[in-house]
Amino acid sequence: MPSDGVREKAQRPEDLGRLFVERVNASDLDGVVALYEDGAVLAFPSGTITIGSEAIRRVYADLLATKPRFAPGVQQPALQSSDFALTSTRLSSGGATAEVARRQPDGTWLWIIDQPNIVEPDIR
Repeated sequence: MPSDGVREKAQRPEDLGRLFVERVNASDLDGVVALYEDGAVLAFPSGTITIGSEAIRRVYADLLATKPRFAPGVQQPALQSSDFALTSTRLSSGGATAEVARRQPDGTWLWIIDQPNIVEPDIR
């Protein structure tokens, strides 16, 4: 968490991916969970659907316990319609993500649906 106690909020849908990587790499569990709406749906771990902030917190607590290091991927431009946006990142591993974000009343963005493994890496 920043020294001033205030986390950066996503001003654009594309900011969410960058903030996610920064917060995971900093082991900032509260910061990771704060990127999702309360009733968000997360498809992680693979083959599992996780719904709601508390369940998402448990999933990421388990992940962060392994001290992962994520490399930034290539953020694709968001496809936006009104207060919704489709975001996607091509991962350095060759995989890809797909997420749906919603604009919040304060103008910032949070994920409501997150599919972190929409395309598995080609490991031939």
